[in-house]
Amino acid sequence: MDIKARLTELTEASVVNSSLFLVEVVASAKHLSKITVIVDGDQGVTIDDCTRISREISEKLDKMDLGIEHYVLEVSTPGLDHPLKLKRQFRKNVGRGLKVHRTDKSNVQGTLVQVTEDRIELKQEVKEGKLTIEKLQVVPFEEIERAFVMVSFK
Repeated sequence: MDIKARLTELTEASVVNSSLFLVEVVASAKHLSKITVIVDGDQGVTIDDCTRISREISEKLDKMDLGIEHYVLEVSTPGLDHPLKLKRQFRKNVGRGLKVHRTDKSNVQGTLVQVTEDRIELKQEVKEGKLTIEKLQVVPFEEIERAFVMVSFK
């Protein structure tokens, strides 16, 4: 088992039985001097959650022989510039604005209204003449290259 898979396993064990979930583990294959663990939660993630997970992973890493002598472990949440990766993240963001980059290089944005096993549905406000109408845009997951939550300052 490679080191990234091992780190993923360690992190998943640290978030089990909670509303938190692992989004991604980033570790350089050449220089494992920095390990970044990105976690999210159905009701958000607190600094205490990140601290607890960091301590648990660090203790486990220190006891194991993974060939890592010196490392920096960072546990954080996905920022606004981090694309949504998991269906669970999409579900968490229902009701928020989303910008979706599709595999055909087109973009679509709107309010996320529904997430199913195979697609998302966005409500778009489209101007037709003097009228603004709402249109439903269906985007299958296999057509999503990247998706970002849009920040609204209203």
